[in-house]
Amino acid sequence: MLQLPIAFEIGTYVVLLLILAADVVLAYRRPHVPSARESALWIGFYVLLALVFAGLMLAIGDAEHAGQFVAGWLTEYSLSIDNLFVFLIIMGRFSVPRKYQQEILMVGIILALVFRGIFIVIGAQLIANLSWIFYVFGVFLVVTAARQAFSKEDGDDGGENALIRLLRRRIHIVDRFDGGRLRTDEGGKRAWTPVIIVFIALGTTDLLFAIDSIPAIFGITQSPFIVFTANVFALMGLRQLYFLLGDLIEKLIFLKYGIAFILAFIGVKLFLHALHENELPFINGGHHVEWAPEISTLVSLGVIVGAMAIATVASLVHLRLEARSGSRAL
Repeated sequence: MLQLPIAFEIGTYVVLLLILAADVVLAYRRPHVPSARESALWIGFYVLLALVFAGLMLAIGDAEHAGQFVAGWLTEYSLSIDNLFVFLIIMGRFSVPRKYQQEILMVGIILALVFRGIFIVIGAQLIANLSWIFYVFGVFLVVTAARQAFSKEDGDDGGENALIRLLRRRIHIVDRFDGGRLRTDEGGKRAWTPVIIVFIALGTTDLLFAIDSIPAIFGITQSPFIVFTANVFALMGLRQLYFLLGDLIEKLIFLKYGIAFILAFIGVKLFLHALHENELPFINGGHHVEWAPEISTLVSLGVIVGAMAIATVASLVHLRLEARSGSRAL
């Protein structure tokens, strides 16, 4: 695989930073609840932007670069649906006014990028220095997939985590929101608004999602540049997707199984890759396991798209059947 020009990588980081900065300014300058049409147009813009970037990678690099980016982007986009589900729970639990959810979500997305950036750097160093880390990543993803598929919990324990409870005891937090502000006046004194609690809830959630998502995308590509750009493009437009889908996310009941299948598939792919590159002395005497197949980027892309398509269609069919049975009961 050809090496991408360093100028292209630096230029990409600059452009993405400008786009994210513009997104932040728009969210804070004009807080509102976007219409379905507005949200759909923004999502379409970000998807088109990702596809244009894939085309540039094809032209400047090669088909392998472009394929790895698209597969990684789709993987992270799929996993971001879990983020949306938890964002809905957090916003509902703390009764965040919908008018100010845009700017609060923007902070959550920025936190997600920061945490993922940190984990990408750590993951790249581990891969460069410890070849056996692919075994760990592979097993971790398979276990995560099993937990995702068979867990009966909906992600809402009905309470607050220990960090938020400690914060409530240490600082004065009022019960009302003052727009999207962190601080407000209460009886002539400055106090924190519930926004600080929402930020902490989003931040701790993003940290957990970063632990899951970064090993998954390293199963697609070992290029830190592709890993990071795939994450950025997946998270851009997540705010608009939140408002477009809304409560529908909770009704797409088979999506979690599609995501679990993707995680399990990538976990198996990582384990096979670890066998192919094996250096552990207690496995095949420290030699490479030649029979271990390498799953191509094209196959990975097909599995990811197929799993999400089947899960989405099955969920929509289930919704339609439920609606029909409900109308008949009336």
